Amino acid sequence: MDIQFDIIIDYLPLFLKGTLLTLGLALAGVLIGLVFGLLIGLGKMSTNAFIRFPFVWYVNIFRGTPFLVQILLIHFGVVPLFMTPANPIVSAIIALSLNSAAYIAEIFRAGIQSIDKGQMEAARSLGMSHTQAMKLVILPQAVKRMIPPLGNEFIVLLKETSLAAIIAAPELMYWGRAAGGQYLRVWEPYITVALIYLVLTLSLTYLMDYIERRMKTA
Repeated sequence: MDIQFDIIIDYLPLFLKGTLLTLGLALAGVLIGLVFGLLIGLGKMSTNAFIRFPFVWYVNIFRGTPFLVQILLIHFGVVPLFMTPANPIVSAIIALSLNSAAYIAEIFRAGIQSIDKGQMEAARSLGMSHTQAMKLVILPQAVKRMIPPLGNEFIVLLKETSLAAIIAAPELMYWGRAAGGQYLRVWEPYITVALIYLVLTLSLTYLMDYIERRMKTA
C-alpha cells in the first residue's frame, strides 16, 4: 500500500480547523442537551400522565430514530422555516442538542431515581419544598452517579458530529471527504480522520476517568 503523506500535509491545516469545529459542535450539543435533558428528565418523572406524555414520546422519538434522519429533517425541513439558506453549523448544533437531550434525560432520570426515597422524605421533613430538596439534596448526590454515563454521551456525541458532513458542515469528516474527492484516495484522508477521532475519544475517556476518581475521593 503506497501512502502519499503529501496529501495529509496539504490538508493538515483544514483537518485541524475541522477538529476544532468538531469539538465545538460536540460541546455545544452536550451543554444545550444538559439543560433540556434535565427538564425532559424531570418532566418524564412527573406523576401527572398528561404532563409526562410529551416528554416520554420526545425521548422515544429521538432515541428510536437514526440521527442521520434527524439531522436531514432538521437541516432541510425545520431550519429553512427560520433561516434561508439554512446554515449547516446551526442545523448540526440543533440536531446534536435535541438528540443528546433525549439520552441525557434518561441519564438524569436514572440518576435521580437511584437516590433512596428516604433522602427526599428527610429533606421534606426538615421543611424544604420539593424543589429545594431536589436542588440541595437529591441532585448533588445524583450528579456523582451520572458522571460516567454523561462522559460516555459526550464521547458518542463527538463521533456523531461526523454525520454533519452530510449537510456540508465543515467539521473533521467533511475535510476528510474533501481530500478523498480531490485526490481520489481513500487511505490517507480517512485513516488520518480516524486517528484524530481516536485521539479525541481516548483523551476524553482518560479525562472522564480522572474526574470520576476525583469525585469518589471528594
